[in-house]
Amino acid sequence: MSAEFTVDNLKAFLDAVRNELPARRCYFRGQSRLIDTGYELRPSIARYEGVQALTPYERDKLERDCLDTFENHLLAHMPQVPRDEWVTLAIAQHHGLPTRYLDWTTNPLVALYFAVRQSEQDGEGSSLDSAVYVLTSEPKRYADLKRNQNQGVRPVPDSLTEKAEEDNPYQDYGLDEEDEHEMDAVQVSFGIAESSEEESDEQEGIPSPFDITENIIYDPPHLAPRIRAQDGVLLACHRPLQPLEERDYLEIVVKYDSHDDIRRQLDQYGVFDKQLFPDLDGIAKWLKYRAFEIGGDL
Repeated sequence: MSAEFTVDNLKAFLDAVRNELPARRCYFRGQSRLIDTGYELRPSIARYEGVQALTPYERDKLERDCLDTFENHLLAHMPQVPRDEWVTLAIAQHHGLPTRYLDWTTNPLVALYFAVRQSEQDGEGSSLDSAVYVLTSEPKRYADLKRNQNQGVRPVPDSLTEKAEEDNPYQDYGLDEEDEHEMDAVQVSFGIAESSEEESDEQEGIPSPFDITENIIYDPPHLAPRIRAQDGVLLACHRPLQPLEERDYLEIVVKYDSHDDIRRQLDQYGVFDKQLFPDLDGIAKWLKYRAFEIGGDL
């Protein structure tokens, strides 16, 4: 596709974001390679030839089997199994398992960072432009689906239908109400809690990410500092082997010759490795860039 915008400096990029994009929530994705070079907007699971050769039934079984196996191993690392497949799949994606999720961010500077951090060359050694893609379609949000599901009408109890009070079942075991609440609190850890029966009922109307019939934006729990630092969101793709259609996105090409200057400016504004990867890997990458790539002050 032809680029809607081509920029060669940080100001031009910011102007395009501020003046040319819709006045609503936007999602951004930075890539070191353009779609035209063969790096289409598809989930990681679609980048394997073996998966592409499978029938829909075989691919669906492979995805579910992988997630089941991954979930079986989660118990060794987390005190509770995630409450649903949306969370489990997000954890798997975060740790590198190919899934039907496609990474996006609500922060355009984060997307620009991923577009320019590592300049690429083609097979003949020619320098390649990069791009920031903007999701211009408006997929439904998982949060809205959940919110609508929770707005169901419940009957108001009266004296004839209200359930009679029962004795506290914990009294026989020497537990009072405070102990009961303390036991419930133990179930909550890392933002993942065991779902109550009522909550499970409320989730019945929300399909699994494997059963959706349209793309859905999913704001994952802050399972790791990186997700929070990068303002990350996930696009659950109902046809994970198919790239997004041209009508669904806008392309902002970032010229190769501008990468170095933009990297330096982003570093000055605090959008770089040690901020976006708040762990030892991020600090090491930042030190490598500052000390060995640009000879900057530490």
